[in-house]
Amino acid sequence: MARLIAFLVGLGFCLVLLVSVITGAVSFARDGKPVTAEKLFHKHPRSAGLSSDGPMGKFDRAQLQRGFQVYKEVCSGCHSLKYVSFRNLADLGYSEAEVKAIAEQWAVQTPSVNPETGEPATRKNLASDRFPTPYPNEVAARAANNNALPPDLSLMAKARHDGSNYIYSLLTGYQDQPAELLKKFPDVKTPDGLYYNPYFANLNIAMPPPIASDDQVAYADGTKATVDQMAKDVSAFLTWTAEPKLENRHSTGLAVMIFLICFTVLAYMSYQNIWADKKGAAVAG
Repeated sequence: MARLIAFLVGLGFCLVLLVSVITGAVSFARDGKPVTAEKLFHKHPRSAGLSSDGPMGKFDRAQLQRGFQVYKEVCSGCHSLKYVSFRNLADLGYSEAEVKAIAEQWAVQTPSVNPETGEPATRKNLASDRFPTPYPNEVAARAANNNALPPDLSLMAKARHDGSNYIYSLLTGYQDQPAELLKKFPDVKTPDGLYYNPYFANLNIAMPPPIASDDQVAYADGTKATVDQMAKDVSAFLTWTAEPKLENRHSTGLAVMIFLICFTVLAYMSYQNIWADKKGAAVAG
């Protein structure tokens, strides 16, 4: 009788515990984090379909040069590339003379002062110099951008999840707020000075649409400069700035995989050859 009572008590305890767990799970599902506009309307990046995607991806040099042209003519006015040197552009297919000419198009301030004007003296960049920042300091950058600080783009493709596709989606994702969003969340109307973009974390971004219309850039190779094309090209370029050795990494990875496969096959064949007689002798014994 005592065992039966103990069993019933234990069973009741287990049932109470199970009910508590289920009730807690249901309560958490209902009363957990509130449903927000960001949860419902934030979108995952769309695929840009870049040639560098995938484990065997390679850069398209022509696309990288077009992307650099978009950065130079559209993005460089606000965003820096402080971890990239002008001489690195040789990897895009530019000659030494072309790299030198590109570097000289940017001026860099020096510690000295122009004795005639009293302004900081400037000099032409060398190929060994890194891309200069468009603003002298953070205060000036915020003052020129409605108190928003334009981020450096050198590592942006690695700093954001699915970076290449994120950049492409963000550049092509500007739109009016959906009527459904305003219906469900009437208090989250995009504030003045911000722009609705479903690919940005909180849906509203301070940066105006940088690529606003077709033919904003006249490509040197004659490619039609649509908004979509320019967004893909600059995304490819920023993928390169973040991972300039991507092709080497892919090639090394392939060589390592081939080596490991060959090593595994040889190791297995050696195992079979060395232990075949031992196994036979053990069975016979």
